Amino acid sequence: MKDHIYTVSGILSAFCLMFTLLITSVEAVCYWTPGYFEKEYTRYQVLDRLPSMTMEDLLTVTDEMMDYLKGDRPDLHVRTTMGGEEREFFTEREIAHMEDVQGLFLTAILLRRACLGFILLTVAGILLTKGDLRQVLPKTIFWGSLLFFGIAAVLGMIVSTDFSKYFIVFHHIFFDNDLWILDPSVDMLINIVPEGFFSDTAARILILYGLSALVVLLVSFILMRRKKGSI
Repeated sequence: MKDHIYTVSGILSAFCLMFTLLITSVEAVCYWTPGYFEKEYTRYQVLDRLPSMTMEDLLTVTDEMMDYLKGDRPDLHVRTTMGGEEREFFTEREIAHMEDVQGLFLTAILLRRACLGFILLTVAGILLTKGDLRQVLPKTIFWGSLLFFGIAAVLGMIVSTDFSKYFIVFHHIFFDNDLWILDPSVDMLINIVPEGFFSDTAARILILYGLSALVVLLVSFILMRRKKGSI
């Protein structure tokens, strides 16, 4: 009975670890990659769609938006200079939509903390019940991570066949309104983050997540092989 509990909790810990790596990969691309937004804005000629706005001002607005998603700003009322005059950058519709986006982001951060807590509880539980941590964790982490990584890889390949289609599906799943449908002639958000930006960002996140997941698989595999009766 105890071995079954170890196996289930270990596999769930592996799923938690993979989810943690995925959310951390999102953060790494969006927050820890110097010059990423400027590079993307240049690639997609974003300034050509904005009236007389400098790259410096655009990057300042972007910093304010990303701070808001982390909960470091109370709202998304950001003023900047466009067309020679100072104005609110985001429309009320965009602000309302970004409230939903912030909710998703903050929820993901909370779930990551819960996942880390579950992993620590699993380790503590195995140690307190005198389980062999060096045998249980490598094996369950390896197979659980492999399963999660396999599911993520399949989903990634499916999405890559038609990014636009699944981009819309994603919004239908996570939003219960149509605020995400923006008008490029009015709303600035769709101009600074075009579809190409989203596809580039998704690709970078998947690559980073894939590499980190492979490291986990390799380390757990090596540890598992070092025990008697390996795989």
